[in-house]
Amino acid sequence: MGQFYEMVGVSGKGESLGLVEKNENARIHAIEMTRSITPIQDLIATYKLYKFFKREQPFVVHTHTPKAGTLGMLAAKIAGVPNRVHTIAGLPLLEAKGVKRTLLNNVERLTYKCSTHVLPNSFELKRTILDLKFTSNEKLSVIANGSSNGIDEQHYDVRNISESKKSELRQKLKIDNSDIVFIYLGRIVKDKGINELVVAFDRLSRTYPKSKLLIVGPREDDLDPISNTSEEIIKKNNSIIVPGAQTDIRPFVAISNVLAFPSYREGFPNVVLQASCMGLPCIVSNINGCNEIITDKENGLVIPPKNEEALYNAMKFMIENPDCRTKMSLGSRENIVNKYQQSLVWNELLKFYRSLEES
Repeated sequence: MGQFYEMVGVSGKGESLGLVEKNENARIHAIEMTRSITPIQDLIATYKLYKFFKREQPFVVHTHTPKAGTLGMLAAKIAGVPNRVHTIAGLPLLEAKGVKRTLLNNVERLTYKCSTHVLPNSFELKRTILDLKFTSNEKLSVIANGSSNGIDEQHYDVRNISESKKSELRQKLKIDNSDIVFIYLGRIVKDKGINELVVAFDRLSRTYPKSKLLIVGPREDDLDPISNTSEEIIKKNNSIIVPGAQTDIRPFVAISNVLAFPSYREGFPNVVLQASCMGLPCIVSNINGCNEIITDKENGLVIPPKNEEALYNAMKFMIENPDCRTKMSLGSRENIVNKYQQSLVWNELLKFYRSLEES
């Protein structure tokens, strides 16, 4: 977009902001925004965003994430920004209950009311928003075939990872060439189905000792911790390996056989795109986004969410049916390249911005 517009990035403070500024060749402005419900801090952030928008007078404010969306759209509306676009990459409120759910529903409606355009990043997510009556169909659009940013298919190519690199990583993690490796990629939190995954794999590994589970990603114990039972299993089961957050997930995917991603809710999960693009069949929950990327028995298996037994059976199927696993793997990359490559998504987003200019 920097080829066509002057881009300015606004985000909370963090070590990566300088890197983003350098990589994207864009101006970056830091305004702290919390990820939890913090009324005082949220009001302060909204005021700072309002002042920033009044000074910059942007043609478009385009927000991502629930908190940035609510504060950004409200501030942009008050500041008189003509085009206020919010991308929806999932609805955390779907897992909330009671008073909290009511509050989050109202906040979501406020975000959409302040927006001029709302972009769900999957067709199923669009249907969910309409079912919940958060906004009208006229305000909603899905860019291309879904996804917030598409995928760089040249970067996520298993051929980029050398055999020596894979051998070195296997040795480091104590994984044999003959092991069947399941990999999870993402935040280590309850809502991603980690509890079900750990318990199901613990049971699986007793029958299939040549299986391994890689859990790759950052912990968020303060926001959505996994259960004590899962923590104990991870400590005791030597077949479960937790390397933590990684700047480059590709070597870990390259030594794996199957992605296991039993999330409770998603918008359009990048990790499923990435793993599929690198040729992995995927076990995913039957939730929006996941069930648009993965077709059951074609490029993976689709199971009910929050279902430990179904997850166990799916992993067992992948171990016992290597021919099916290979067949699923062969169709994985082609599906992603044909429908979700980055250039396709970027061109459609540019068309969308151009349409704002015309209107």
